[in-house]
Amino acid sequence: MIYEIKLHPNVEKFLNKLDGDLREKLKTRLRKLGEDPYRYLEHFEVDSCHKFRLGDYRALVDVDKARSIVFIRVLDHRSRIYDKK
Repeated sequence: MIYEIKLHPNVEKFLNKLDGDLREKLKTRLRKLGEDPYRYLEHFEVDSCHKFRLGDYRALVDVDKARSIVFIRVLDHRSRIYDKK
C-alpha cells in the first residue's frame, strides 16, 4: 500500500530555506516513507508519534492507516527537534 506524504507548512518553510542538495536529499528520504512507513519509523516515547532519522536531521511523523497518509509535523536538526514537539 502506498501512503500519501503531507507536510506541515512549517516543514515546507524549513525545507525551502535549506541548501538545494540537502533539500533534495531530505525530500527523497521523505518520499521513501510513502512506500512502507513502518519500515523506517521508530516509536517516539515522549509523544504519540513516530520519529524518522534523516542523517543529522529528524522528523516527527503521524501515520493515518485508515486514510493512508503520512503527516510530517516537525523537521529539524537533531539538536533542536525535540524542543519543538
